Amino acid sequence: MVNSRKQHSSETRSRQESNKSLSDPNKIGASTPYDFNGKNLTPFGGLLPIATMLEKIGFERLVNDAITVTRKPRTMTSYQFILAIVLGLYVGFARLNQLRFIAGDPIFAGILKIVHLPPQCTLWRFLNSLNIGVPHQILSIQQRMRESVWAASNVRLKKVTIDTDTTVHTLYGNQMGARKSYNPKNKGKKSYQPILSFIAETREFVSGELRNGDRPSGKQIGRHLQEVFKSLPRCVTSIYARADSGFYCWEAVEAYEKYKCRFIVVARKTSRLLEELGAANWEPSTDADEQCEFWYQPAGWKKAYRFLALRYEKDPEEEEESEVQYQLFATKKYKYRVFVTNMEDSIVKAIRFYNQRAGAENLIKESNNDAGLAAHPSRLFVTNQIHFQLAMLAYNLNAWLMLFNRDSEETVEALKHTTLATSRLRFLFIAAKIWRHAGRTGVSYGDHYEEKGLFQRLMKRLRAIKPTAIGFAPVIDQAFS
Repeated sequence: MVNSRKQHSSETRSRQESNKSLSDPNKIGASTPYDFNGKNLTPFGGLLPIATMLEKIGFERLVNDAITVTRKPRTMTSYQFILAIVLGLYVGFARLNQLRFIAGDPIFAGILKIVHLPPQCTLWRFLNSLNIGVPHQILSIQQRMRESVWAASNVRLKKVTIDTDTTVHTLYGNQMGARKSYNPKNKGKKSYQPILSFIAETREFVSGELRNGDRPSGKQIGRHLQEVFKSLPRCVTSIYARADSGFYCWEAVEAYEKYKCRFIVVARKTSRLLEELGAANWEPSTDADEQCEFWYQPAGWKKAYRFLALRYEKDPEEEEESEVQYQLFATKKYKYRVFVTNMEDSIVKAIRFYNQRAGAENLIKESNNDAGLAAHPSRLFVTNQIHFQLAMLAYNLNAWLMLFNRDSEETVEALKHTTLATSRLRFLFIAAKIWRHAGRTGVSYGDHYEEKGLFQRLMKRLRAIKPTAIGFAPVIDQAFS
């Protein structure tokens, strides 16, 4: 029987979806009507993960146990005052008078369990009533929170790198503690010189303090480093550290040695060090014109240490500068980069390890610009110290959320840092509606939110945090180590 059908017949195409089923686009223009009748709407829907994390790790209990308040407020509890200021800094309001813009926001007030935030004068009275020991108490709260967050997010870092640096905050008022000292951008103006230390692997602020405008002394540096090492989680067994020439002193080296820390610090220019550089055995280098290493004991140090040096030939027409950069010093013929270290790595490897410290300067810029660290709102130095620690706590909230929001397979080398400014755009400024029905309260987000997959994963992990007899159970399967 003959079959007249074509052998290679094409498949039947599916019908194209009709555009008639799609809704018409919104047409918004100059004549679009508007009103103010919307209720329980908020632009800060991303505060829900923050509130969940703080509740699950017991932030209220930590504050009530650590903070000593002699004058008990009436309008809100001490915990509510501190939480309101920290959330305001996290949202982006570095001044107390700016909190009036979100005083009645439904999700902000709902987290605080109040109807409306009190006026600015009440917030100021509370801050001014706190004593001089509160900044250190806030640091202790952050230390305990770090232990909890690392346990719950399954962070098992045995080796960490500490980047320590100072920054200059120029002052334009009559704040206590202001000094005319090192201020390269605004010479002759009064300033503060806070000191900060970060964990390079997780970008967390680990310890620091607001200082007056004078450069830190050796005793202050040594005391700060000891606080840093005491604040590290118990799982850390190996410590590396990097610092610039502002920390070139015996007290810093002594603190590093006491906690068995491998360090590399930029050396400061002295006449004796220049003699050692002139007598050293120089050899060609891939990172500079020449390189060398030698053992040298600076004046006042108890023993000799290994020094690494790079030098670059100067242009004969170039003028001599006493300090070209904070890492460089110059003579008539050469520019030098000199480091002191107790590491046994090669010159190239040790210096390249130090060069990665540039990330700490970006973290300080983020703290100053995004977390409100550079805003010193009070004339009282103690109040500014408290504001400093609250700003760094707000900064750490973002770092801790990123640990919970990381991919399970992500490694230390591949972990990307999401700045606070970017996190606000992606995960904080989310339009939402607060609803109440049958005694329950909920939050509804728009179905067009681009990051809802990451948001749902983050909320699932945060809500799964459970305390155990020895801490918190991990909510991420693979450890971050």
